[in-house]
Amino acid sequence: MNMNKTRHVVAIVDDDPRLLESVGDLLESAGYLARAFPSAASLLGSGLADLDVLITDIGMPAMDGFELRDLVKKSRPELPVFLITGRHEIADQGRAQGISGFFRKPFDAQALLAAIADALNKSRNGG
Repeated sequence: MNMNKTRHVVAIVDDDPRLLESVGDLLESAGYLARAFPSAASLLGSGLADLDVLITDIGMPAMDGFELRDLVKKSRPELPVFLITGRHEIADQGRAQGISGFFRKPFDAQALLAAIADALNKSRNGG
């Protein structure tokens, strides 16, 4: 039985290695295939074709989460994108358009998993 077909690929982009590890472990324990990236550039370099969900930190050096979201939406407009922040960028609601959800660190693991499952259901059913 080929498990790869049933496991959704979730990419996590964050410059905090501890967050990458903890979210990666959380996703793997929930049955997802987690791919961790320390920067937006490393994600873009590896390609977006096989991703099912993207989770990105907002506050990163070089390219921030909003800029990454904008780039991803050009090539994968249907890809669910979740933004994580340790700060208060959420106040900038104008930039929060076109995302599936916002999570402020420290976030609730179960809430994140529920939101991912919900986004995958929506995209599977044609949005």
